[in-house]
Amino acid sequence: MSDTELCFMPATELARRIATRELSPVTVVDAVIAQAETMDRTLNLFAEPTFDQAREAARAAEAAIMTGAPLGSLHGVPITVKDNVAVAGLRWANGSAAFMDNVAVEDAAVVARVKAAGAIIIGKTNLPEFAHKVLTDSPAFGVTRSPWSLDHTPGGSSGGASAALAVGVAPIAIGTDGGGSIRCPSSCCGLAGLKATLGRIPQEAPDGFANYFFVGPMARRAQDVALLLSVMAGPLPADPYSIGAPSLAIDLASPERAAPGLKIGWIEHFGRYRTAPEVARLTGAAVRGLEAQGAVVEELHDPCFDDVFDIYTVIASSAHMARYGGLVERWGERMTPSFLDSVAKGKKWSVVDVIRANDQRTRLFRAAQLLFERFDVIATPTMIAPPKPLDAGGSIATEMYAEWAAPLYPFNLTGHPAMSVPAGFTADGLPVGLQLIGPWFAEERLLRIAALLETIEPWHQRRPPVLQSM
Repeated sequence: MSDTELCFMPATELARRIATRELSPVTVVDAVIAQAETMDRTLNLFAEPTFDQAREAARAAEAAIMTGAPLGSLHGVPITVKDNVAVAGLRWANGSAAFMDNVAVEDAAVVARVKAAGAIIIGKTNLPEFAHKVLTDSPAFGVTRSPWSLDHTPGGSSGGASAALAVGVAPIAIGTDGGGSIRCPSSCCGLAGLKATLGRIPQEAPDGFANYFFVGPMARRAQDVALLLSVMAGPLPADPYSIGAPSLAIDLASPERAAPGLKIGWIEHFGRYRTAPEVARLTGAAVRGLEAQGAVVEELHDPCFDDVFDIYTVIASSAHMARYGGLVERWGERMTPSFLDSVAKGKKWSVVDVIRANDQRTRLFRAAQLLFERFDVIATPTMIAPPKPLDAGGSIATEMYAEWAAPLYPFNLTGHPAMSVPAGFTADGLPVGLQLIGPWFAEERLLRIAALLETIEPWHQRRPPVLQSM
C-alpha cells in the first residue's frame, strides 16, 4: 500500500485495520509525517509539529496491539489539534507572539479524551491571533495557504487544520468555532466540519454560561466526523451546558433513508446579504439533490437573521477587550492590526450595550426554535462567496466578515448544531460548502444527511492541485 493511500484513508478504516493488525500504527504515522514535512514547506500548517513525540507514541501503540491490550476507538490514528486547544507539555500560543512561552500544564478535556481513545497527535495547527478572524495568518507562525490555490486562504480560524486535512496530513482534526471557525475552513478546503450543539462537546472557555465558543471535529468524511464526535462528546463538571446533554448515538448506515420526508428550509441569501451566483448555484444543486431523494424543500427567509452581526460584534469584540485588553497595552503593535481594531471596538461598548446584545441573542434563539417547529433542517451556503485571497482581512469586527460569514455566526449565538459539507467547486477550482443546521442535539441527523450527500456527489474524492506539484 502506498503512502498516499495511507494518508487519505478514512480514520474509521485506519482504526479498523490497525486493530486487526493489517496496518502498523508506526507505518501510518511515518507516512503522515512524511506528508506533513513535504506539505508544510508550501502551506505552513503548524504552530508546533510534534513528529518525534508522534513516532514514539506510534511505537507504544504498536506494542499495545502486540501484547493484546484493550484498544480505544482511535488507537493509532493520527490527529492534529488547533493551537488554541491545550495539550499538556506543549506550547499553547493561541497564534500570538505574546504567548510564545506559554506551555499548557494539562490537556483540555477533548484532548484527554482523544488520547485515551488512542489517537496520536502529530502537531498543533496554525490559526490567526486568538482565533479572531476567518483567514489564517499569525504574527507568531505566519500565513497558511490553501492547497486548492496558494493565493487563497484555507479559511479560518482553523485554517491550519483544514489545509492539513485536505492534503492528507491526518484524517481527523480538532478545531474550534467562535464565529464559524470550523465551518468556514471546512467550506474553503472541501471538508466536513461540525459545530455541535452547545454542551454536546464540553468546552472550557472563561464564560461557561454566555458562551458562544465551541470545540469540534473536522475530517474529510462524514463518518470520520461522527467517529471523532463520539470520542469528544460527553459531560464535564466544569461545563454547565454539558451536564444535561443527552447521550449520543450515531448510525450512518443506509444514509439514503435520511432524505424521504425530511423538511428542509432553504436559505439561498442569508439575512441582508446576497450569495454569489456561483455559490448559490452549487449549494442549490446540493439541496435539489436531497429533494430528488425525497426531501421536501421550502425556500425560507426569516427577518430574525437580518441584523445578527450587530448582536454578534458587540458580544465578540467586548470579549476580546475584556480578556486581552491588558495584553494589548503591553504588546501593542507587535499584535495583529485587525485584532487591535477588534479590541478597540470592544472598548467602546457600555455594559448596557452588552446586556442588550445578550437579550437580543435570546430573542434570536427563540425565533430559530420556532423555525424548527416547521423544518427538520435549515440549509444555507456555508459562505456567501468563494474562498478569499490571502490579504482579504476577515476580522470578526469587520463588515467583510459580517457579509462573507453571514450564515455562520448566528448559530454560534443560538447554540444549534451546524455542519459544513462539500457542495462542489467553482470554475476556478475553489471549494464551496453547504451548511446544515438542526435542532439542539440533532447531530446524528446532520451527519446522516452529510453521508447521503457524499453518495450523491463524492466531492471528497477530489485532491488539491498542490499535491500534483510536489
